[in-house]
Amino acid sequence: MKKFIEKIFRESIQVKQDTLAANKDKIVAVVKVMTSVLKKKRKIILFGNGGSAADSQHIAAELIGRFQKERKALAAVSLTTDTSILTALGNDYGIDIIFARQMEGLGQKGDLAVGISTSGNSENVVKGIKTAKRMGLKTVSFTGCGGGKLAKLTDISLIVPSKVTARIQESHICMAHAICELVEDQFFK
Repeated sequence: MKKFIEKIFRESIQVKQDTLAANKDKIVAVVKVMTSVLKKKRKIILFGNGGSAADSQHIAAELIGRFQKERKALAAVSLTTDTSILTALGNDYGIDIIFARQMEGLGQKGDLAVGISTSGNSENVVKGIKTAKRMGLKTVSFTGCGGGKLAKLTDISLIVPSKVTARIQESHICMAHAICELVEDQFFK
C-alpha cells in the first residue's frame, strides 16, 4: 500500500508541475480578469458537476469568506447549491440546461462565468458557458483531457494535461487556490 500511495503522490506532483508549466500565464490572466470584474462591483459565477460542483462551491466560499486575509466579501456564487432550482430544472427541462437557465436569470454583462469540467465536454457546463457568452459575460474554464468543447468556447481556458479525473481535480483546486490568493492580494493591497 505504501508504494501505491507514493505512486499517487508522485503522479499528483508531476501533473501539477505540468499544469503549472502549461498554465502560468493563463493563471495570471484569470487573476487580472477576476480582479477587474470584482473592482467593477460585478460577480463571479461558478458551476460544474460532481467533484467540479464541489470545486465551484469551494472557490465561491473562498471568495465570499476569506482565503488568507481578513477582508470584506468578494461577490461569488456557485450555481450548484440550490437543490430546488436544480431538481425543478432537471425535471421540467432536463439536466443539460440547469446552468444555462440559471445564467439567464442571474448573470449580467460584466460578470465572469467559470465553467469547470474535467473532460471539458459536460453538456450542461458547455451550455452554461454558451449562454454566458451570448449575454456578454467574460468566460473562464477549468478542464483536463485536452480541454474538450469547453476550452474552445471560453476566453481563458486552464487545461490540466491529464486524462485522470482525480489528478485533474487536484490541479484544478491548486490553480483555484493560487488564483484566490492572488486576487485577494491584488484587491486588498
